[in-house]
Amino acid sequence: MDMSLSDRNKLCLRSTPGAILLLVFGVIVPLAGCNGRSAHEPVTLTYLDVEWDTPDAMPGLAQDLQDFTRQTGIQVRRLPRPDGSLNQLALWRELLQKRGPVPDAVSIDVIWSGMLNEYLMDLRPYFAAELATQDPVVVASYTVGDKLVAVPHHAYVGALFYRPDLLRTYGYREPPKTWDQLETMAGRIQAGERARGKKDFWGYVWEGGFDEDLTCSGLEWQTSEGGGRIIEADKTVSVNNPQAIRAWQRAARWVGSVSPPGVVAYGKWDAQNVWSSGKAAFLRSWQGDYNLMARGWPFSGSPRVKITEFGVTSVPGGRAGRAGTLGGNGLAVSRTSAHPREALELIRFLVQKDAELMRDSTHGELPLGLELYEPPAILKAYAGDAKSMKPAGGLVARPSVAAGSKYEDVTRAYIRAVHSVLTREKLASVTAADLEKELVGITGFRNGPPSQ
Repeated sequence: MDMSLSDRNKLCLRSTPGAILLLVFGVIVPLAGCNGRSAHEPVTLTYLDVEWDTPDAMPGLAQDLQDFTRQTGIQVRRLPRPDGSLNQLALWRELLQKRGPVPDAVSIDVIWSGMLNEYLMDLRPYFAAELATQDPVVVASYTVGDKLVAVPHHAYVGALFYRPDLLRTYGYREPPKTWDQLETMAGRIQAGERARGKKDFWGYVWEGGFDEDLTCSGLEWQTSEGGGRIIEADKTVSVNNPQAIRAWQRAARWVGSVSPPGVVAYGKWDAQNVWSSGKAAFLRSWQGDYNLMARGWPFSGSPRVKITEFGVTSVPGGRAGRAGTLGGNGLAVSRTSAHPREALELIRFLVQKDAELMRDSTHGELPLGLELYEPPAILKAYAGDAKSMKPAGGLVARPSVAAGSKYEDVTRAYIRAVHSVLTREKLASVTAADLEKELVGITGFRNGPPSQ
């Protein structure tokens, strides 16, 4: 039987005695004949990395790859990626399904598992020990049926950044715990700062543009009020309910009042640059940005807010409590990779590096002046003295597992709907009813109430 190079690699990985044992100990011995190359010929892996958008701000990632090459002799070529989650997904799908050379190791967004499942290896047989220590909510996001599409690498959660100095100036002892408190505090601080001459100062900035970030924010607004998860775990479409409608209406009220009119076009960096330039009191962003600060790198933007003015807490909540959207990425191996064993070795190396960083951060000190107040659950591992921290706020996963391969259509429909409410093009109640019909048509699921 004629076998392709990729097929020979897979057979070698499955049948070579000791190959899996060598993987467990993080050592791969090149086996000539299994992949058709000389034992002395260096391997170059192609790594498609969803995080590689800030190389200057995150030199540690490049350093990890250099360390990997020094230890193993395996070279790694990192591919650039476009901005925006939807654009990235389109590129990933194009590269993974094309004929010819494909990326070997692939970093995927936490919501892409169902959409890219057919192109990726099942990693469960190789990472059982690592999975035992992972948050089950995170692992479930990378699982399709019994198949582990990717190994969790970096897990993020939505967080609220704030200015402790401004809170003190206006008599607040702590950041807001509810959306209503946020609206009140943002309005008061904004009015006060404008009276001091800062005419372009705003109370609250966030990502309201047409991208996946809006799905994340919208989910936090409605879930915290008991408005469900758009599509529930039992595959019912729950988006058309009074709680979700009220949450959207409240967010629309912020636009032009405590948030800039242009916030409906903001992406991640737009919102962060306004806040980091000192022109806003609160920012909805990601816990991953705390990690940047913990490693010593401030936000982009000029002039910057001094590090002593940073604070981070869970996103505000509502009647049902707090709920930060789960984000992050996992590490996968292309099903047609020419170098699957080496790609697995790279993944194991990066996961171990991440675990070491987490241990170091847990036992280290917080950056000078950084204030943590009721940090999100995932943040507790980075909170310096973990025993003294009392994490608050839950995690909510987007309905990517329930929607499976249809998730891209689902999130695009949700973004269009919520955006039309924010821009006042449609009434929230009409939008919710129309969105319910559209999602039922996309998925074939029935409608139902939000889960409790």
